[in-house]
Amino acid sequence: MNLQHLVLSRYCTVSLPHTRSFNLSTKIPPSSNLTFGSSLHQRALSLPHKLNHTPSASPAKRGVLQLVAAYSRGRESAPESPAKALRRILDLPGVHQAPACFDALSAKLVERAGFQCCLTSGFSISAARLGLPDTGLISYGEMVDQGQQITQAVSIPVIGDGDNGYGNAINVKRTVKGYIKAGFAGILLEDQVSPKACGHTKGRKVVSREEAVIRIRAAVDARKESGSDIVIVARTDSRQAVSLDEALWRSRAFADAGADVLFIDALTSKEEMKAFCGISSPVPKMANMLEGGGKTPILNPLELEDVGYKLVTYPLSLIGVSIRAMQEALAGIRGGRIPPPGSMPSFEELKEILGFNNYYDEEKRYSASITPLSSERLTSNVYSLQRRVKDDAEQKDQSPQDPIVEVITPDVYNNHGADGSRGSFSGIWSRTLRVKITGRDGFEKLDVRIPVNSARVRSAINFNGWKLRRLCNFGFIPTPKRTFSYTRKSIVDVQGDAYQEKCKGAEVGAAIES
Repeated sequence: MNLQHLVLSRYCTVSLPHTRSFNLSTKIPPSSNLTFGSSLHQRALSLPHKLNHTPSASPAKRGVLQLVAAYSRGRESAPESPAKALRRILDLPGVHQAPACFDALSAKLVERAGFQCCLTSGFSISAARLGLPDTGLISYGEMVDQGQQITQAVSIPVIGDGDNGYGNAINVKRTVKGYIKAGFAGILLEDQVSPKACGHTKGRKVVSREEAVIRIRAAVDARKESGSDIVIVARTDSRQAVSLDEALWRSRAFADAGADVLFIDALTSKEEMKAFCGISSPVPKMANMLEGGGKTPILNPLELEDVGYKLVTYPLSLIGVSIRAMQEALAGIRGGRIPPPGSMPSFEELKEILGFNNYYDEEKRYSASITPLSSERLTSNVYSLQRRVKDDAEQKDQSPQDPIVEVITPDVYNNHGADGSRGSFSGIWSRTLRVKITGRDGFEKLDVRIPVNSARVRSAINFNGWKLRRLCNFGFIPTPKRTFSYTRKSIVDVQGDAYQEKCKGAEVGAAIES
């Protein structure tokens, strides 16, 4: 399955695969189609708006050419790091949508929908992982763990919600380094006090200007020390906590400290949004379209581009519709109904979304047919063991001390072929016993594994449920869930839980799992 990622601007819409690097395979024709070639395939990219191919390049043409240049890569180039991929996206024309995810599945759905990047929502992760409000209750460790599951599930860059850095400047450095190791392309850091409050809610307080700027400097230092290029998104909550002027001052200071993207939360009007986008113009701005009744006006992507934004996130869409869908499904189940077919994916669709089909295809690549051992080989193995044990016994009189015989817990293995068929050693016979003999001098004398399905062993053992009625010559088949010792060179009769020992020699330890 080839994923496509949408580049949205007022001029054109272009779909490009994210996971491959592409070269321009043809010159731009007079038509509105572009073709990119890769080592795997070629895909025609349709531009809905016709371009005026004149020597004086129009803004639309310049945007497309920048897009072409951004995707023009050598076929043998090294894979792009998440941070580099995010920076490339931010350099492309237009505004870029980054829906907020909260777990690996929601991130996969974002990628499958064709988005170029996504952002983790602390609100949603706290809700999904803890079932608790986003009031500083979730910890750094929980956020890093959840983030690592998300970044490993997708190939698009992910911006991680780093809250307030979970402490002072030293904590901020640790947080940034942890997010880098977790695979994040970017990290969002805010200037709230601890415990923090959720955006657009009451009771938000911010740290001093000095401490807020120090946090961003610490994040930049952590990035340098890690040799990373992680994108630092600096957020201020001072618009709601203090004033718009304070928020603008802090945003300028964050840009001077090295922040890559600026974000003022809870702006209350389009005019405030324009004032924000008018400061530190080279630094991209991020908008937060809080669904369901936040303080910031909801604008569509083209309107946000007009205002001056480069990145926009939707923090509650996925968690919100998930909650409502589960509520409706549970109400139906309580009434004796199951969700109607149109309200949920089919089982086949679910398997495709979760990667079952890809797993089956890959499983075939690495499957190896297990060739059953011939009865002659099995008999030979058991006979060889018996001869070696007999030779050991004959040398016992010449040895100053008896050897240690150790029967290691058997390994139970599944004898299924790649096509699902069962071999001749299936079921209860799919067992091996490992016998290890070590002399008193510490040197290993014997280390061998014996399949229980051996003809010799099978003829000497009679299974009746889990009771063993008789043992083979060497006598090391144990009863289940029991560890015991008995002597070598003897035939041990086992009836249920009892056993008898008949001669002396080295101790043998045996155990089996039911």
